[in-house]
Amino acid sequence: MYGLMLTKQEHQEIEYLLKREMEEITLDLGDHRIDSSIKGAMEERYEVLFQLFRRFANGEECLQYMPKKKKQN
Repeated sequence: MYGLMLTKQEHQEIEYLLKREMEEITLDLGDHRIDSSIKGAMEERYEVLFQLFRRFANGEECLQYMPKKKKQN
């Protein structure tokens, strides 16, 4: 486990960057021109970003960015 000390401004900046990146991935996942294998990698990246985001954001914000569950066939 690692520790990290941040100022309030640094905390807000990291939270902002994570939100922006997750929003970009969400928009790209809706693009039909992107191959499904690429989308799979993007979904994995979103999961990692969301796990990091959970450490910075409050519960209400986390609910807005919670990844969608995949349908099982």
